[in-house]
Amino acid sequence: MEFKSLREWLEILREDGILKTVNRPVKLVHELAAVAKKADGKYCVFFEDVSGAAMPIVAGIASSRKMFARALGVSVDELVETFSTAQSNPGECIMVERESAPVKEVIEPEVDLHKLPIPTHHEKDGGPYITAGVLVSRDPSTGIRNLSIHRLQVLEKNRLGILILPRHLWQFLQMAEAAKKPLEVAISIGLDPILMLSSQAITPFGVDEYMIAGALYRKPLELVKCETVDLEVPAHAEIVLEGTILPDVREIEGPFGEYPKYYGPASLKPVLSVSAITRRKEPIYQTIVPATMEHMLLGAIPREGGMLQVIRNAVPNAVGVHLTPGGTCRYHVVVSIDKLNEGEPKNAMFAAFSSSQEIKRVVVVDKDVDIFDPVDVEWAIATRFQAASDTMIVQRAMGNKLDPSSDDGISDKMGIDATIPLGADPFRFERIRIPGENSLRLEDYIDKPQK
Repeated sequence: MEFKSLREWLEILREDGILKTVNRPVKLVHELAAVAKKADGKYCVFFEDVSGAAMPIVAGIASSRKMFARALGVSVDELVETFSTAQSNPGECIMVERESAPVKEVIEPEVDLHKLPIPTHHEKDGGPYITAGVLVSRDPSTGIRNLSIHRLQVLEKNRLGILILPRHLWQFLQMAEAAKKPLEVAISIGLDPILMLSSQAITPFGVDEYMIAGALYRKPLELVKCETVDLEVPAHAEIVLEGTILPDVREIEGPFGEYPKYYGPASLKPVLSVSAITRRKEPIYQTIVPATMEHMLLGAIPREGGMLQVIRNAVPNAVGVHLTPGGTCRYHVVVSIDKLNEGEPKNAMFAAFSSSQEIKRVVVVDKDVDIFDPVDVEWAIATRFQAASDTMIVQRAMGNKLDPSSDDGISDKMGIDATIPLGADPFRFERIRIPGENSLRLEDYIDKPQK
């Protein structure tokens, strides 16, 4: 199963019975988001008739771990390990000519963002928002590319307000502003799950996420040069916006419904000026409804892959990690280890906290606990944890400003050791089991006629 574009991925979903078409008229304000949210985790929804839109819109291209695993050609159990391996062993990119790049079929003579069918998602959102645009920028000091996804509010026909958290793009902007120069960027809309996932990798400075995508595709990623900025974009994207983030310019952006299921408030944010739009002749616009499983898993899976690497540096016998949906797939993580020494759970906690400033709670469990089953994890806490001795509290560390319980991003953090003490009587912690239960088929016993 190979694909290199959103369109080819949608055909796979159609064959799997996951792509569903909405051909009745749908409003761009709220209604489209409501329908897509209802389908979240079950279907990818293709909207053919959106009021006032000149192109179709797709949402929910991957909203379950099963769908992301399908895209990568692996099992769900292999998903995080696969991403982690690709992050450590990047692939390749190749440049193609404009004639071989579908995203260059049309070069807009005049920029007008109002012609794009950009939805308004939530009741109190400040306006229409681009939510599925992968932004490429370049480190002003090294020239190495970086990918990221940001909320982008339409302010004017050629201007976007952008939220930039204190990560790589923020550092690039600080360098550009110090030099009194604009920061060149390009935003690709209409991409497949592999490129979307790659853009969310948690990496140190100097890693090109396009190369991670090349490893996950298992073949070189095709890129093409932009028209007005010195950057490269995926040749098979649907739409590309080129432009610059203006130095020392701030305008009101927000509010916006974010992944914690609260609104990020309105405040002064950087401004992106769009200088060119290129696209396919008949493009498909892509949106992500915030706080859906598509949104949360898109951030969780790459974070889990990067976190697993960091934790294994500290605890080589770490087995797996899971950013839980109840923890917004950002704030709460469960780590399983094959415990060999006392103290390893705390080392795993330190490593998890260091891997992402967003993490607020780490639960460390033994390898027999299913980290994807919240009941099993809670059972481990209930029967293997004592609060006075197995809790670690870190006060006033750097967290996430989108967490409404934080003090402008300053957050307390907690680690929970729910592993069995190594010196404990094995029988005391032995799980009860019924021989033959796992292989037994209930339908072979219920309402079966006697012979």
